[in-house]
Amino acid sequence: MPAVRPATPIRLYTTLLSGHGHRVRLFLSMLDLPFEIVPVDLAAGEHRQPAYLKLNPFGQVPTIVDGDTVLFDSNAILVYLAKRYGDPSWLPDDPPGAAAVQRWLSLAAGPIAFGPCAARLVHVFKSDLDLARAQQIARTLLPLLDAELAHKPFAAGDHVTIADIAAHTYIAHAPEGGVSLEPYPHLRAWLERVAALPGFVPMPSTKAGLLAV
Repeated sequence: MPAVRPATPIRLYTTLLSGHGHRVRLFLSMLDLPFEIVPVDLAAGEHRQPAYLKLNPFGQVPTIVDGDTVLFDSNAILVYLAKRYGDPSWLPDDPPGAAAVQRWLSLAAGPIAFGPCAARLVHVFKSDLDLARAQQIARTLLPLLDAELAHKPFAAGDHVTIADIAAHTYIAHAPEGGVSLEPYPHLRAWLERVAALPGFVPMPSTKAGLLAV
């Protein structure tokens, strides 16, 4: 249980199939914080309506409302939650530890977003993105991460951090974008270690990509 608790449940605006939203939902659950999900109907364009744009002018999910604090951008939300409600292990203060976490946050916003995330967007949401390029980015990235995770249990070292939370969802769901995880045993073992942690909640899978019937 965190030492500091929100006065009222944190409101998480998202859709359940958003990997970015799932990062935040996962971390809220692992911190055992009270929260409620406010569904945002992306298909109906609810994220572009004035009421939502007042919270998040970028018109994206997720957004959280924690008392008087309104935040968007999933990685920024992870940093906020770690600093406000988590113990220091989630986001280390020592320079090497902080840098190790930041590197994975950059991966999450870079090659993970443009690779497995983008490929999944094409298959699941029919997004107008370059599927072949996204899959190639994923297939270039995943062997590198697999080799790195051969020597440590978690992304930033010997214990779980927000680096694992930021990276897990879209890698775990890479098959929905047509990218197999079978060649990467260390990556799959890492996914299983994260999934075995207290408070873990999975994102629902879809019958897309390699999981299509």
